[in-house]
Amino acid sequence: MSPRWAPNPDVRTGRHVTYNLHAHLVFVTKYRRSVFDDDMLKRCEEVMREVCGKFETELSEFNGEADHVHLLVHYPPKIALSKLINSLKGVSSRYLRAEYTGRINRIGVGSVFWSRSYFAGSCGGAPLTMIRQYIEGQARPI
Repeated sequence: MSPRWAPNPDVRTGRHVTYNLHAHLVFVTKYRRSVFDDDMLKRCEEVMREVCGKFETELSEFNGEADHVHLLVHYPPKIALSKLINSLKGVSSRYLRAEYTGRINRIGVGSVFWSRSYFAGSCGGAPLTMIRQYIEGQARPI
């Protein structure tokens, strides 16, 4: 088989669908408090990988700073991103508040760990200008 037809590991297939969906997610701590240290970020990543596994999604990348985390999630089309995000934030909040109670209480986040808002951006594939040109160039029947 020619290399042109080599399978792409990012392109997944289901029974009636072929997909390659990635989302860049950013979650910010409540009041942008600097809560995270390296140990806490590692635990947060573990928890979020478990949640993604239960949703049949893949956490491709994870990193963060003292007051926010970035995730790159590869997900199937049957998953509603809002439900995945709700679970990621809810489960991680419960685990982190239980395991790092002293640290979180000292910083003053209270009973809410994450801010209510989040960023979700689609990523991967061709730029929008290329897709627009491709769609405009279709041979429309007269």
